Amino acid sequence: MSKAVKNYKAGEGMKVNIAGLQMKNPVITASGTFGYGEEYADYIDLNLLGGISVKGLSLAPRAGNPPPRIMETTGGMLNSVGLQNIGVDAFIEEKIPFLRKFDVAVIANIYGESYADYAAVAAKLDGVPGVHALEVNISCPNVQKGGLSFGADPRAAAEVTRRVRAKNSLPLIVKLTPNVTDITVIARAVEQAGADAVSLINTLTGMSIDLDTREPHLKSITGGLSGPAIKPVALRMVWQVARQVKIPVIGMGGIMTARDALEFMVAGASAVQVGTASFVNPRSGVEIIDGMQGYMKKNRIKKITDIVGTLKT
Repeated sequence: MSKAVKNYKAGEGMKVNIAGLQMKNPVITASGTFGYGEEYADYIDLNLLGGISVKGLSLAPRAGNPPPRIMETTGGMLNSVGLQNIGVDAFIEEKIPFLRKFDVAVIANIYGESYADYAAVAAKLDGVPGVHALEVNISCPNVQKGGLSFGADPRAAAEVTRRVRAKNSLPLIVKLTPNVTDITVIARAVEQAGADAVSLINTLTGMSIDLDTREPHLKSITGGLSGPAIKPVALRMVWQVARQVKIPVIGMGGIMTARDALEFMVAGASAVQVGTASFVNPRSGVEIIDGMQGYMKKNRIKKITDIVGTLKT
């Protein structure tokens, strides 16, 4: 571990405030790539992270999709895990007590198949000690509307946001899908409906084919593409959204290094999430924090917030 990381807690210049969510640095581990935090505790000191967005939580436990459900691709990976999780009640009873031991912001990522599902999960998490914010995954299919993603329709996205806002007083982050015509329309809709921040991008829909069998590699045929391959798309969308909303933007999509993270902040992100990188290297999050501090020192930047939205066009 470098001296920068060892002396990290002295790094006042790395602090960020995302809509009332105080974090010691702007690096959050992305939902679905870091379990419930405990899975990585043997590899890194969770206290060094700015935040942990836990595995997506539903009202009832969910088994997810049948395998094969993960496939490596050029510059990334496809997954169709299907939001497998233990359910919100088990999370509160079994996982939160462990996370309370650490000085890290815990973000509960939630999803549902109906407006009522979202509202019910949000209500259960309201006032739970050790949960510091909600991140609402609106990339899920709305079963009442023929399976159209909540996040693909500005009216549905806004309604989910309103329902969650009515049931929970924590800082509310809405996670946006890139699988839309204009992501800024969705961002503005959830902002007007009460979102305190937006995070983007979720995975891009993709597929992979086994030429020998002429069958899809994934049992569910399509999956979510993540990793370095999607970074240019993610950067573009973060830049577009940051110019259209007044609430903070959390950027993600292919962040593997400190330079990647800093590029997102220059594009307008106030914080970043690290996802696929943690599969490649469990220490990615803390190494990115270390590298960001090194960049600040080299360039005599006193506060990390000073670089947010500084893209020259």
